[in-house]
Amino acid sequence: MRKLRITIVGMGPRGLGILQHIAQGARQLAAGVELEVHLVDPRESGQGVHSSRQPDHLLTNTLASQLTMFTGESGPSFTEWADQAGYRRFDRAYYRTGEACGEPIGEHDYLPRNMLGEYLSFVFDRTVAQLPPHIRVVHHRSRALDVEERQGTYVVRTEEGHEVASDFVFLATGHCGRTPTDDDVTFANFVADHQARNDRLAYVTDPYPVDVLQHIAPGSTVAIQGFGLTAHDAIAALTVGRGGRFEGDGQEMRYLPSGREPSILLFSRQCLPAAARGINQKGIAGDYKPRFFTLDAVRDLRRQAEQTRGIPQIDFETELVPLLLRELGYVYRTTSEQRHIEPDEYEFGAPDQAAIAGIIDPLLGKAFGDLNEFREFFVEFVTDDLHHAERGNVSSPVKAATDAIRDVRAGLREAVDFGGLTPASHRVFNNRWVPLMNRVSFGPPRRRNYELLALMKAQVADLAGGPGCRVTPDQEAARFAIETQFTGTRAVRHADVLVTARLDLFHPETDSSPLTARLLARGLIRPYANGTYQPGGLDITPAGRVIGKTGEPLAGVWALGYPVEGPRYYTYYLPRAGQPSRFTAEAKAAVADMWQLIDTTVIEEGDAHVRPERQPVSIP
Repeated sequence: MRKLRITIVGMGPRGLGILQHIAQGARQLAAGVELEVHLVDPRESGQGVHSSRQPDHLLTNTLASQLTMFTGESGPSFTEWADQAGYRRFDRAYYRTGEACGEPIGEHDYLPRNMLGEYLSFVFDRTVAQLPPHIRVVHHRSRALDVEERQGTYVVRTEEGHEVASDFVFLATGHCGRTPTDDDVTFANFVADHQARNDRLAYVTDPYPVDVLQHIAPGSTVAIQGFGLTAHDAIAALTVGRGGRFEGDGQEMRYLPSGREPSILLFSRQCLPAAARGINQKGIAGDYKPRFFTLDAVRDLRRQAEQTRGIPQIDFETELVPLLLRELGYVYRTTSEQRHIEPDEYEFGAPDQAAIAGIIDPLLGKAFGDLNEFREFFVEFVTDDLHHAERGNVSSPVKAATDAIRDVRAGLREAVDFGGLTPASHRVFNNRWVPLMNRVSFGPPRRRNYELLALMKAQVADLAGGPGCRVTPDQEAARFAIETQFTGTRAVRHADVLVTARLDLFHPETDSSPLTARLLARGLIRPYANGTYQPGGLDITPAGRVIGKTGEPLAGVWALGYPVEGPRYYTYYLPRAGQPSRFTAEAKAAVADMWQLIDTTVIEEGDAHVRPERQPVSIP
């Protein structure tokens, strides 16, 4: 009997996807070969950051009907599972009541993330139950602290000191935390030095889990740095999570405070909110087929670059942005006129250029005399954006154009992945275009921005400043100061608590994980570099195999998901129902690479195994 040991470090959705593909491929193993799959994660298998125990006011920002962990008809989508599990909608809440009461969940529902966690656990249980008898799954409810290469195997060491000898290792550790930056140290020292004068003074570098925000005293003033999805989670935790509630819908929505909320001040570098998702009119699997920013167009530019410059790398702003803007202009124009225009006949003229420029940079050419003037602009901007969102992503020219950015992601990946851009252009892409595209195209459900307006009307939330504002410690006031220089005056607002509401990019050198530090020290991993530019992430091969310090791929270690955001673009998503998925393709490629390394004599065609119900062994 031959036994192979595989360890998956991190059992969120990415780890689950790996397990699914191991299960599919392992059915070809010859008799006499056993697989032992070890899962190292302190949390419930499959859930990752989508814990089923988190508050139900934290929402997914993708329609539930578009999420699935199964390919084809092999299993239910998120919405189909919720329906089968008996979930029904009651106003803004969801309960397992069966069909006796409530409303059915539809294709336009954004479900709570705790329900997504339940769905992912269902997928895990179903995957394990269908395993053939020669596969054993062991879940170590612990964190991995180290991986050591030892005599042709990899030994994974947990925080309790347990060692798991492994032939192959998959790193799927998900979102990360950073080691303290200079600002972190400055703000933390400020709090330590001045808390005796202001016992509400606090600095929160990471709002997850959102329970950490419950330490903020009611009536204090909280400055939230960020307007994205993380900021919306923090706002929800400090309002609905404190017992407040929203009544009504749309522009008529109002907020009824509980009295336990802090005062919330919001700011960011540009002080622009993420645009709301338009009502989906494309169906569950529908998408726009690009006319200009196509895979072929990207490949043609690459060939031209190699012929003219001697390198295949593309400049994003000079060569690709014109195609992207033309694509958005074409969608804007055809939607405005509600008719098809032959791509060859379309002219990206001044009116469409101005429209797209206004979508991309709403602050272009604008100046504000004071905070009141900027606040008026802000409310008008959010209200107008919600108007377009209500029209939908097929009827509204604005939302059709911005939604097209999601539909050209294949072209973006073709352009960016594995050093496809010049180093300088890659830096510009990450620093300017990724945040811009996230803001205009990957924003929250409409409900979140209606809630924001309602909170501002109720004077629970307000703006801390305007574009270009900065936060500094105010030694005299023992509070944080947010300063903005407007054209007519300088505005300063103070806060007791500063919350940084953004996800950290994964840079191995600054990651706070002991596992990452030890892998770096051992030379088993190295930061990915595109020439002189290090965008973040681990260096890997296209199959996901980790490249060590020497520049050679390791014989049996792969990395997937957020830790490889750098060589790959846009890794933080779940598969979409009815569409080809890079999530699935990357897991399939990594597992297929593993099978190639296994002695081919243990592989045979067909699958004659009977698959009785199986249960994983869990080690606390």
